[in-house]
Amino acid sequence: MPERALPYRPHNHDACVSHALADARTICRQQNARLTAIRERVLELIWQSHKPLGAYDILARLGEEGHNAAPPTVYRALDFLQQYGLVHRIASLNAFIGCPHAGEHHRGTFLICRQCGNVLELDAPTVSESIEAAARAEGFRPDDITLEISGLCPRCQGAEAHD
Repeated sequence: MPERALPYRPHNHDACVSHALADARTICRQQNARLTAIRERVLELIWQSHKPLGAYDILARLGEEGHNAAPPTVYRALDFLQQYGLVHRIASLNAFIGCPHAGEHHRGTFLICRQCGNVLELDAPTVSESIEAAARAEGFRPDDITLEISGLCPRCQGAEAHD
């Protein structure tokens, strides 16, 4: 079984991008949704690193490429990508990260490195299940659960130890 691609572990990042775009095309075809060129490019830009991108970062990169996109165009693309589970919004950073579990219904749990800015989506369904159970015990019905955990990734911990 190949090692999981982690932001702080060297890996073929082009494979992350290719896989995300292939997933997006498949999901959109299955859902009869239109993956326009701009939506696809926004998704590609988001997947080019494991650092979340804000809407204006995306807009700037599109501008550098000669696209004449306005903020509403980028926000509509991001809304579309969120709607189909292709990206997540990291609320604490007001930015977006690609979803490695595209097409699967799941709750987002994110590890955010406060030093390098990389984000890892944690696969921890028992965490969400525990939160849901605790909420139900209080008579509360959660609609959405997103957990953001900040700290230091292994690479930054190693750099800190060498300082």
